[in-house]
Amino acid sequence: MKTKLVSDDPGGRIHVVILDSGEEAFTALTRFANETKIEAASVTAIGAFEKATVGWFDFTSKTYKKIEVAEQCEVLSAMGDVAVGDDGKASLHIHIVLGLSDGSTRGGHLIAGTVRPTLEIVLTEVPTRLRRKKRADLGIALIDIG
Repeated sequence: MKTKLVSDDPGGRIHVVILDSGEEAFTALTRFANETKIEAASVTAIGAFEKATVGWFDFTSKTYKKIEVAEQCEVLSAMGDVAVGDDGKASLHIHIVLGLSDGSTRGGHLIAGTVRPTLEIVLTEVPTRLRRKKRADLGIALIDIG
């Protein structure tokens, strides 16, 4: 992982994070957010994975249906946010669209992705603290701005 703070503006710091082949994207980005104490940010990314797991949320079972992508794929779009979870640590929520070699796509909630050859991420911090709370009625944690 390589990182650079490209803007230290009090209204919103901007970090660029570059992941290398073999790194697991969700874990690496969560670790970075915790180490830099990011409490509120938007996330965008492009790059590629050698394999990935995305999730589709099933309201009935209150669980994510895992969709495995067991091939090289392009990260066509990834966007999401960082907030603070119930445990006081960074909580990421990232949606992703992956392009396959035949031009088809797979998408959903990013659960895991093994980078190959790179993933270029931009985190734009905002000067506030966002809190993500578990909603028992839904079975997921959502940002609570109340």
